[in-house]
Amino acid sequence: MNLDHFDNLLDGPTIAAIVMRQPLKPVEGEDGVIYPPTFADVGYNIDELAPPASGQPRNVCLIDSVGSQANRMEPRFKDSPYNELVPQIEIHIKTTVAEETVHLFDAGHRIADAVARCTEMAGEIEAAFLASRSGDSEPLARLAPTSLVFGVWDSRGTQVKLPRIVRSTIRAVNVRPLTRSAQYVPALNYSEAGVLDEKEAKKGAEQGFSHVPAPGNLGGVLLVDDSEVQREAVVSLSALRGLRAETDETTRKLQRYILGLSLVAITLPQEALLRMGCELTGNPEKPATWEQVACTGQRETFELSHDDALAFAQKAAADFGVAESRTVEFDSKKAKDSLKEKKK
Repeated sequence: MNLDHFDNLLDGPTIAAIVMRQPLKPVEGEDGVIYPPTFADVGYNIDELAPPASGQPRNVCLIDSVGSQANRMEPRFKDSPYNELVPQIEIHIKTTVAEETVHLFDAGHRIADAVARCTEMAGEIEAAFLASRSGDSEPLARLAPTSLVFGVWDSRGTQVKLPRIVRSTIRAVNVRPLTRSAQYVPALNYSEAGVLDEKEAKKGAEQGFSHVPAPGNLGGVLLVDDSEVQREAVVSLSALRGLRAETDETTRKLQRYILGLSLVAITLPQEALLRMGCELTGNPEKPATWEQVACTGQRETFELSHDDALAFAQKAAADFGVAESRTVEFDSKKAKDSLKEKKK
């Protein structure tokens, strides 16, 4: 594949984004019950909308957030053949009580995460963020390219905040919230068996010595005839074109490289299991649609397969040059010093 095939996506500003919409359905069937994520003090995130003229209720339920989708896509770059597209950075942590290794792709704040900052890379990370602020994203692309793809905020350091180039969300429309209850039944009637008297058994409910009814709580959402579950994913070419390097030639290689990673990420087949009780697959009767959206708002059909995205990403990575993978040591002293500095 010729790298120039995708250059029209980068030349601009004429094309704002590539948009993918994929209808999904639960493994139980289109009228199944699925369990959305729960949030503190909120429960399910369901926004009620004004009913249409028909009078039927309408709502939008969040099934998987932008952050959660990014956390599902980024770790896939640890797997072959995607691991050859980006440097693999592991942080080895050894203390007096434990020893483990954390991969950067599993760190919540990516290259800005405390687990990466408390290593020998601290100076390199800060320099890369400062270079990005000055208009040169190449150092960050060589250090942690997926932090550019999925966005990063150096909130504990330089305060540099870079937008997501790839964002994806799963929502369901017009669901019916359900409730559920439960009853704990102990294996033995401790009061009748003479182990405890009735009062003692009741006091020991938390230890499992008596029956405990659970109050009604969240029981998932029911999908009905007019319900829809859809994944919406975007590659923001506007944000991508904002990535620059010191020379025009390097800028082109940089943008192609990040575009390749973005197209791979957005076309990667996702695991069906999002969480227990929420297992979603594609809908063969309603295949995904792809559109190229111009800055004028004009939309055109866009064709892209995962194989084509991977082939382009491999060529772009070879042209840009992938940094070497490495394992670095976590420095507990840096963590403690950071806390002292925060106190000050």
